[in-house]
Amino acid sequence: MIVVQTPLRISFLGGGTDFDDYYVKEGGAVLSTGINLSVYIIVKERYDDYIYINYSKKEIVENVNRIEHELVREAMRMTGVEGGVEITTLADVTSEGSGLGSSSSFTVGMLHALYAYKGELPTAETLAKQACQIEIDILHRPIGKQDQYIAAYGNLRFIKFNDSTVCVEKVHISKDTKQRLNRNLMLFYTGKSRKSATVLESQKNNIDARTRELSEMKRLAFEARDCLQKGALDDFGEILHRGWEYKKKLTDKVSTTEIDNYYAVARQAGAIGGKICGAGGGGFLLLYCRQDKQEEVRRALSLLREYSFNLKEDGSKVIFNYQG
Repeated sequence: MIVVQTPLRISFLGGGTDFDDYYVKEGGAVLSTGINLSVYIIVKERYDDYIYINYSKKEIVENVNRIEHELVREAMRMTGVEGGVEITTLADVTSEGSGLGSSSSFTVGMLHALYAYKGELPTAETLAKQACQIEIDILHRPIGKQDQYIAAYGNLRFIKFNDSTVCVEKVHISKDTKQRLNRNLMLFYTGKSRKSATVLESQKNNIDARTRELSEMKRLAFEARDCLQKGALDDFGEILHRGWEYKKKLTDKVSTTEIDNYYAVARQAGAIGGKICGAGGGGFLLLYCRQDKQEEVRRALSLLREYSFNLKEDGSKVIFNYQG
């Protein structure tokens, strides 16, 4: 039996510049972090040749080609696992429309678990590249590349995208800065899930018309990285706010009147900055807020559920490996 834990992520700045429509011409950059909310993939050998898959539904099939779950199907094809396995998936948060990169974390984790089942040890680079191949090249999903890389590598990362390369850099911050950052970040679930593909398709179609906004978002990602390295966290919070204002201009599907109201109320209560995680339209609301103002923010957003989280150093990893 193999159990793989793969982190979800929060993208702070630069999301959207990881689409090839943008970075091939302009070069992209994102500031992103793995968090201690995770996706878990369990792969166990069966006594027969069937494939059992347990997620929000149960599939029992005779061969890979009959699998309905396209991410499981393509991961099995890519890794060469053909049958005789039972696969179970679990997650710490809702698996659809969270804005925390759950789809890519799932794909990275599935690849990792299947390789481990075969006795192979893939690198983070391999997992990220192959997850991109599955989601973007094979399944033609309207997404960028950052989620796959942060899921595979974990930690606080600055990721740069060019025509043919992806450069993953660790953002070096002091222990004190990391602790203060963890304490000053708040995460609330809006209660609204959405099909990210709908928002991302609209965003992708608007890239040529929104090159200026995307370039500003990229510039802010560099600025935010520098603020973190200097320990200037309140400045980082202000940059989050500016980044959210630009992100809302990418497509009218990024925010809603309800989300705008939540964010405005949080800012009035003392939050310095924030954003909707992921594509937008629903999911999780991230806020940067000093501790002395957090109770006021909680009261202002009392209708929303708050989730506790921390930045996580590990990327996708095998946490249990028993070969009986």
